[in-house]
Amino acid sequence: MAAASWYHRDISRVVAEELLAKAGRDGCFLVRDSESIAGAYALCLLFQRHVHTYRILPDEEGLLSVQTIQGIQAKCFRSLPELISAYQQPNNGLVTPLLYPVHRLREAADEDSATAPPCSPSSDFMGFMADYLAQHLPLDLAALRSGHPQLRHLSAALVTACRALHSEIDFTMAGLETLARVFDPPVSPRSPAREQVIPMGSSQCRGNPDLELLLSKISAVNHLLSSLEKKVLMSLQDTVSRHNLALPSPVAPLPDTKPIATQCFEVKVGKSQRAALMVDVEEGTVTIIKRGSGSPEEVIPQDKILQLIKYQSVQSKVRLVYNRDLQRSLSKDFVFPSAKKREAFCQLLQLMKIQHSNLDEPDLISIYVGTWNMGSTPPPRSLASWLTSRGLGHTQDETTACIPHDIYVIGTQENSLGDREWVDFLRASLKTLMAIDYQVVALQCLWSIKMVVLVKPEHKRRISHVHTSSVKTGIANTLGNKGAVGVSFLFNGTSFGFVNCHLASGSEKTHRRNQNYSDILRSLALGDKRLSAFDLTLRFTHLFWFGDLNYRLDMDVQDVLTHVTKKEFDILLAMDQLNLEREKNKVFLQFREGDISFPPTYRYERGSRDNYMWQKFKTTGMRINVPSWCDRILWKSLPETHLVCSSYGCTDDIVTSDHSPVFATFEVGVTSQFVPKKAPGTGPEALACIEWDSIEVIVKTASRSKCYIEFHSYCLEEAQRSGENTSQSCDVPGFLRMCWSAKQLPVLNPILPDLEYLGDQHLLLSIKGMESCESYGECCIAMRSMIGSMAQQFETFLFHRGEETGSMRGWMKVRVPKDRRSTRGRLYEWISFEEEEEEDAPAEDSPQCPKPLL
Repeated sequence: MAAASWYHRDISRVVAEELLAKAGRDGCFLVRDSESIAGAYALCLLFQRHVHTYRILPDEEGLLSVQTIQGIQAKCFRSLPELISAYQQPNNGLVTPLLYPVHRLREAADEDSATAPPCSPSSDFMGFMADYLAQHLPLDLAALRSGHPQLRHLSAALVTACRALHSEIDFTMAGLETLARVFDPPVSPRSPAREQVIPMGSSQCRGNPDLELLLSKISAVNHLLSSLEKKVLMSLQDTVSRHNLALPSPVAPLPDTKPIATQCFEVKVGKSQRAALMVDVEEGTVTIIKRGSGSPEEVIPQDKILQLIKYQSVQSKVRLVYNRDLQRSLSKDFVFPSAKKREAFCQLLQLMKIQHSNLDEPDLISIYVGTWNMGSTPPPRSLASWLTSRGLGHTQDETTACIPHDIYVIGTQENSLGDREWVDFLRASLKTLMAIDYQVVALQCLWSIKMVVLVKPEHKRRISHVHTSSVKTGIANTLGNKGAVGVSFLFNGTSFGFVNCHLASGSEKTHRRNQNYSDILRSLALGDKRLSAFDLTLRFTHLFWFGDLNYRLDMDVQDVLTHVTKKEFDILLAMDQLNLEREKNKVFLQFREGDISFPPTYRYERGSRDNYMWQKFKTTGMRINVPSWCDRILWKSLPETHLVCSSYGCTDDIVTSDHSPVFATFEVGVTSQFVPKKAPGTGPEALACIEWDSIEVIVKTASRSKCYIEFHSYCLEEAQRSGENTSQSCDVPGFLRMCWSAKQLPVLNPILPDLEYLGDQHLLLSIKGMESCESYGECCIAMRSMIGSMAQQFETFLFHRGEETGSMRGWMKVRVPKDRRSTRGRLYEWISFEEEEEEDAPAEDSPQCPKPLL
């Protein structure tokens, strides 16, 4: 029996309301999964252009009942179809009987497959298997025949692939239950009907031709894989033992740390004078040597440097403000040969400040993020260019390229190596390059999608609350050939999230990629469990999302090749599917990406980077793969936090795959676990407080339910909630405007009253329905700009499950006791940005009044 057409599984509230609005008749209804209670459902019913939502809850015995108006006795049912049938009659407590079911869209349908013939999950799976064997097996066997020097990679890859494929198609009872949902109507998760799972080969399958066909094909694939695995592994067994993977290894023992050599920069001082700047990070000095003189003109210790000012209008110019003596501070302007040289100089001075700082904990770290689709082939012997951000695009200067980062996050797709082997290879590569034995924070894998997080040994103790998760988005969302892996953790007081994904391929699959993104966003279980009801993009101080996103260029392939040759990347980026979908607010809302100044990273001819192999011959005919920026790195940060992208590019010398590896590096401000300067318990404690004057919310909904606001923050002992809104109106169809006055809003008392602590905190707000307790949208407010005795206005957007659902504005203030208002400057606040001065502005050696670094 086909699944009930009115059950839409886990669609969002917004999508459900849009479907009902399109249906447009009183009594239209559908059922979706509840967002607030696991195992429950939401019955959505249209009446007089308003959507009424009722919760369907299971009891301890798994019986289902509808929460209706008071005075109506709850009726219990064994299954959803039985419940829906009963409520198609009047006088059951609903605003109107259930009259017209709104049918579910065809499973996995999108605008790209509208003309394709319908296919079953089994035929999709067999198609995937055929593609997999056709693409990867010839490469593997060719490598076997040629005696590939890295056959141990191949052996591990085939073993892993065979076992992974076996585990996926050797359906257990739970796996077959998921498959059977295509044929059976939904029932309560704890009802007796739910427990009737069809076992493999059971007589209960007989009489159902769809299931019988599916089981026979699964059995055939299992047999095929068993035979394939035995033949390939027997052939490999004799050959692999003669070859070893050559991991990078140093000739001599490495020191514990590699000192940073003194760097020299040629600059112009003031308007025309030539000079050299010598930066000695280890000694903590900057030496100025004027051209023509062999002796230093001036040596500036790092503790005398007060500020660096970068000029925005002149990208190669910087002003150095420093103390010459106790009476005055001076400044000098330096013009570097290029903006890249200026950035290298500033980075070295920042590193100098960090190394010689007397702070117990860092407040500035560097993070490397890399993504590479390895094309199911072993990597080259050296990954130096990738791990040191060298190649094409916005790259770092050679003077700073080999400075080790604090954290390395490396995501790969179509990675055929064994998990342990890949981690060891990366660690050995970094030890060769940086002379540091990086420690593993997390390794998360889904089939050939892998993410490794490595950290400097001294930072290992600063990392806590590590969580990992994965989501499958392959055929019917049950195969892991496509999907995502995620890792999250705290670095002292700052939360980080990382997502590495491989989305649906094909130029025409834009809608499917958007759906993959939505599924991953909704299903990844990362971060603090207390924030699981919030949009994934709001759970972390910084969230990085990268991988083979597979978005293509909507342009003729010959035009693309012409523009690539001329390096006219801006013209191509205007036709980039990811950029176009972001502009339409379909995906990656409020994410950022560095400027792309490197050529498309896919689809290259393996073995070189001279040509794109845009023609792909398959059994079904020739396929066009337009060169595209499939491999991307994006990020999203909470408001009023510090993150600067210092490089974004791709390598040009790693040619084993048809994708080029992509890298990005970031300078990130972090907070420490705060220790109050004033010990508690020494007297009456003055409390900080967060007060609200008013809040106005506009949400996209056809509901007229009363709502409340829930407040979450790490600075609060527990979540708090407001009263219901005092007023609401519907001035614009499809939108609901709600208001809360100060009387309905709680005064919040943070656990610590210190200004320095509160300035780093954020408040997460969620608008929830009084009846359904489901979220209409969430937002984040930075407390730093709200601190003061006068109320400050704020305005922000609301998000839910990756969609923009409305907006919020209001007035609030954060009051801090007078004796808790001390704070200090941050290392990343030591660098500021200014426009160029007028011609008659003071020249070098002019006194300044800089912001001191406390």
